Amino acid sequence: MGRVSRIAFYGLVILIFAYLLFPILIVIPLSFSSGKYLTFPPPGFSLQWYANFFARSAWTDSAWLSIWVGLAVTALSTLLGTPAAIGLVRGKFAGKKLVNALILSPVIAPGIIVAIGLYFAYASYGLVGRPLALVLGHTALAVPFVVINVSSTLYGVDRRLEYAALSLGASPWATFRQVTLPLIRPGIFAGAVFAFITSFDELLVALFLSGTTAVTLPRRMWEQIRFDIDPTLASVSTLLITITTSLMVGAELLRRRSERLRTAPVT
Repeated sequence: MGRVSRIAFYGLVILIFAYLLFPILIVIPLSFSSGKYLTFPPPGFSLQWYANFFARSAWTDSAWLSIWVGLAVTALSTLLGTPAAIGLVRGKFAGKKLVNALILSPVIAPGIIVAIGLYFAYASYGLVGRPLALVLGHTALAVPFVVINVSSTLYGVDRRLEYAALSLGASPWATFRQVTLPLIRPGIFAGAVFAFITSFDELLVALFLSGTTAVTLPRRMWEQIRFDIDPTLASVSTLLITITTSLMVGAELLRRRSERLRTAPVT
């Protein structure tokens, strides 16, 4: 019975993964189709839709804008989220749970509510349609991921290492720079990766804030699927899947490295 149970368990796991991944993986062969429309199975193999993506300025401009906004959001959310996480974990002040809840609220609240609120807030300052609005809006969504990753790393840091540095005459800043920061650096990098993914793949906020001049790649895909469906959309989706998967694997490797550093024995 134990062997039968294991087989049934692994079979169920495989079915669940197949159910979750099939809609994503089906896009990949469609991106190499030689046909003029999205048909499965593809009638033949061709790279024409990837060439079409790189040859059309509308697609490449949106891709570069998404990359630029994503990098800006990564830098800004990391600079804001890391000190916030340190203050929430190490600080002792009234209302800390409330502050933590407010920081995490963009993740908890429905995306459409966040998008509408950002639209009305930025419209009054004339920011809608500018890349700056996207950077600020995506940063509000990305900061919680940095706070979560850095906080989880800080909770696992052995404070005896910091106390030892302080007892040997190091200043608080030197202790943070030479002891704490190297230990939490993988968590900071993992949070930065999640921040970039959050910005690069985000659509709802972009629909409200991009206007007609700051069109990100997800917004361009949304417009394409509404008005003109061709396999170029599948090629763009495949590129997004590849980039996102690579970044997620990198974030997982950073998480494991952070775990090894936290659990390393103190000598």
